[in-house]
Amino acid sequence: MKHLYWYLFAGTRGGMTRIKIVHEIEHEPINANRLAEKLQLDYKTVRHHLKVLMKNRLIIAEGYYGANYFVAPEFNKLVFSEIWEKVGKNHG
Repeated sequence: MKHLYWYLFAGTRGGMTRIKIVHEIEHEPINANRLAEKLQLDYKTVRHHLKVLMKNRLIIAEGYYGANYFVAPEFNKLVFSEIWEKVGKNHG
C-alpha cells in the first residue's frame, strides 16, 4: 500500500496536485467546484485527479451532482503524513 501512495503522490506528474487535493479533503469534505476555486485549478483538472484518487480507493464521494469528497475509511493517514512532510509541505 505504501508503494501506491508514493507512486500516486510523488512518482507521477500530477502527484503534487493530488497531494493538495487530499490535504484539503482531509480537513473538511468538499466538492470539486470548491476544490478548484480553493486550489486555483481548472475544474476539469480537479475532476481528473478526484477520479484517480477514487479509482485507487483513497477518497470516496457522497452524492452525485455537487458530491462532497471524503478520505476513504481505509485511507492511511500515517503514510500520507510522511509524504506530506517530505514532498507536499514545501509546495502547499
